[in-house]
Amino acid sequence: TECVSGCVCPEGLFDDGRGGCVEQKDCPCIHNNEWYYSGGKIKVDCNTCTCQKGVWKCTEDVCYGTCMIYGSGHYNTFDGKFYDFDGSCEYVATQDFCGDKNSSGSFSIITENVPCGTTGVTCSKAIKMFLGVSSQVMKTLSNRSATPLSAILKVIPESEILYWNRTVGLYLVIEASNGVMLIWDKKTTVFIKLSPDYKGKVCGLCGNFDDKANNDFTTRSGLQDNNPLNFGNSWKQSPMCPDVTQEIKPCDLKPHRKSWAEKECSIIQSDVFKICHSKVDPLPYYEACVHDACSCDSGGDCECFCSAVAAYAQECIKAEACVFWRTPDIC
Repeated sequence: TECVSGCVCPEGLFDDGRGGCVEQKDCPCIHNNEWYYSGGKIKVDCNTCTCQKGVWKCTEDVCYGTCMIYGSGHYNTFDGKFYDFDGSCEYVATQDFCGDKNSSGSFSIITENVPCGTTGVTCSKAIKMFLGVSSQVMKTLSNRSATPLSAILKVIPESEILYWNRTVGLYLVIEASNGVMLIWDKKTTVFIKLSPDYKGKVCGLCGNFDDKANNDFTTRSGLQDNNPLNFGNSWKQSPMCPDVTQEIKPCDLKPHRKSWAEKECSIIQSDVFKICHSKVDPLPYYEACVHDACSCDSGGDCECFCSAVAAYAQECIKAEACVFWRTPDIC
């Protein structure tokens, strides 16, 4: 709060930080460098905050968590940790079979990543969603040899868990009765939403959903690692797949694509997204966009660019900053 009773205002009134004197009940609040008058409301995730006497008072609903996997190996975990991992195999995106070998759980979501382009980066091309499966059954089902599938989604129900699927705009949405939701653009972007009941009870490439980003790199054996490659390798489904040993930098391998990629992706840092910049840091999304635009060199380069910008736009919408960026010329 910026509202202070200083030497500026008459007794009983407060300096509102903008050169005016107001009663305490009319003190404004500040959020993302914007001022809100008393009674003003903002949305923070699934909660509503109201400005009262210069202080934000918020509802305390527990919100769904969202993990995003998009483009060539970009991950944004439930707790908001952003990292890249280019493995070519099937990996556990998220599951609630964590801890000991015989732990019971109700779901597992596997992403099958295959090379896209010639630089060695990988994209998620198939998603498998196992519902209500014992971990033993799940292993046999998901260890089948990986074949590059053109964007296939499989739902393998094994129990009384119900699920619904529907199409919303560009996305296919699958919602299960156990509080798991999968949103997929039928290309390379997947959003996984989990109900708050799963907080701290999941593991995989999407992290552990405990509101702390610094412990998201927990390997399959339960150890914490700082290296995204070690962390990612630990979640592969088949021991036959090679480990990823180095981070791929496609713009260094394809320097002739770099200036085109930077020019196209600059929309993320431009005035088009200006209202979002203070709410969601554009830099990691811009860098991911350049990475993808450089790496998509075997057709579909516009699709890679569009998916990368759409990922940032989606985070902006979550932060209550709606941006209309698609035009007849752009995506």
